[in-house]
Parts: sequence; C-alpha cells; structure tokens
Amino acid sequence: MLDHIRAHSVMVARVARVIARSLKREGMAVSVSKVTVGALLHDIGKTASLTAGGDHAEMGRLICIENQFSEVADIVGEHVKIKHYRPEADLSEKEIVYYSDKRVNHDQIVSLDERLAYILERYGGNHEWVHQRIRENFELCRRVEARLFGLLDFAPDSLPRLAGREAIF
Repeated sequence: MLDHIRAHSVMVARVARVIARSLKREGMAVSVSKVTVGALLHDIGKTASLTAGGDHAEMGRLICIENQFSEVADIVGEHVKIKHYRPEADLSEKEIVYYSDKRVNHDQIVSLDERLAYILERYGGNHEWVHQRIRENFELCRRVEARLFGLLDFAPDSLPRLAGREAIF
C-alpha cells in the first residue's frame, strides 16, 4: 500500500472508530474491531488498481477473501458504494466505514460537500452521467449520515476533534 493511501486509511479508521464506539455506547450491536480492521483495509486494492486498472473495492474484497479476512471482505467491497442499503435495517459496520471514507480526503477530515467536490473533479471527468452517479452516491451517504447522527450525541462537524484523539494501534 502506498504511503498516502495508508495515511488515508488510518484517518478513515479513526473516524470509523469514533462512530462505532459511540454507537456501541448507545446500545447498537456493532463490532468496533471489525469496523477498525475494515477501515484500515478498505483501500487495500487501490495500489493494484492504479497499476492494473479495475475496481479497487472489488479487488480489495478479493484480497481480503484470499487472505482469510472474509469477515471484513464485504465492508471493503462496499466502501465506495453500498449495494443494498436498507434504511429500516440496523446500521452495520459496512455503513460506518462507507460513511467514514466519504469524510476523509487524503488524510484530512472534511465535510461531505468538500469530499464530493474533490471526487467530482478527480474522477468525474467531462461525463455528466459519471457526475450524476457520484452525486447519487453522496445523496445516499447523506441519508446514512442522518441515520448515524440521529443516534449519536455529537454532530458530524465534531469528528475532526474527536478523531484526532482516537488511537487505533
């Protein structure tokens, strides 16, 4: 894993741990260790996809399975886009890592609007259909954010302060 991808993954893990630990305190059945491992590994396929092409989330899912990390394979495989989001279902580790990844640009915690602007510029190209799909994914992320923070005793803008104090190792 390239150094900048590792730094991004560590910050995503910090954000995800803050959320998971807080949800656990609120009585939710989430695994803090599964969230942490899933967040640390979420971009494990990124370096390979940069050289060979392909879907880095799916590559990461397969890497997890090949290395007996099947418990977090779906978290890694769906960190870019949740495949079957059900708002009536309990929140899972998958949604926590998915949301946390959208809040970290490089190794800095940013708002969803800031991350969306970066993703559109970096990956959208001049294709309106790509921009539309990215925007739709971020609309889903906003719904996940509303659900998460409807259960938590802090606001999304508190994450930089809270995650800065979160130790993961």
